[in-house]
Amino acid sequence: MTAKISFREAGRTFPVKDGVLTALEKVSLDIADEEFVTVVGPSGCGKSTLLNLAAGLTRPTSGEVLVDGRPVTGPGPERGVIFQQYALFPWLTVRGNVEFGLRLASVPARERRERATRAIDLVGLGDFADALPKTLSGGMKQRCAIARAYAVDPQVLLMDEPFGALDALTRVQLQDRLLATWSEQRRTVLFITHDVDEAVYLARRVVVMAARPGRVDRIVDVGLPYPRTEEIRLSPEFARIRNEVWHAVYHQPAATTSA
Repeated sequence: MTAKISFREAGRTFPVKDGVLTALEKVSLDIADEEFVTVVGPSGCGKSTLLNLAAGLTRPTSGEVLVDGRPVTGPGPERGVIFQQYALFPWLTVRGNVEFGLRLASVPARERRERATRAIDLVGLGDFADALPKTLSGGMKQRCAIARAYAVDPQVLLMDEPFGALDALTRVQLQDRLLATWSEQRRTVLFITHDVDEAVYLARRVVVMAARPGRVDRIVDVGLPYPRTEEIRLSPEFARIRNEVWHAVYHQPAATTSA
């Protein structure tokens, strides 16, 4: 399979009061075109830093990150980024929020509205296109944020714990909706989470990060068929894979600081 995203011995350090903090160290990972990959690991293992490198929000201090074989030097429209915080404009409707990136890209008004409508319908918010964020539930706000990312038609979705602040039922519902849209759109997805069940349920492969300095500890293949269902979530094979990932995440030495 062709690599859509490649981390090649990527490292990232940050200055701290007493020296240097090594957040990531020699991370090498290839993510195939249209693949859904989740990343889990202990707190402070560099999961979000990894995503920020792919997004171009920060630069590696060693190694490189490539998308389609080209070095990532900054943010780009081919990469949509979705964070835990929705970051919606409270004075804009759902449609206005979804159209915002298209407006910045000078997309003509008619096309902008058509693309926004498709994205809003894709995430199931068609009846709320004219609603303001203050009238939406947390799950609906996150769906609006996902629609905004979809509207600009990115090839890659980079998602940093997007469902982390939601209640358990809403979280499961959004997992199912995300997989439904992924099955239809087939974008490449890099999804950061601290929830092992979520990581296994969504992904073709789960990347387990080692405690700081962050590095790839192991990659677990999830040989479960799509579409994923409640039956799969309750299956013995799901439990087996979940236990493997759980053990890999929670039986690691504590994070250390490199100076």
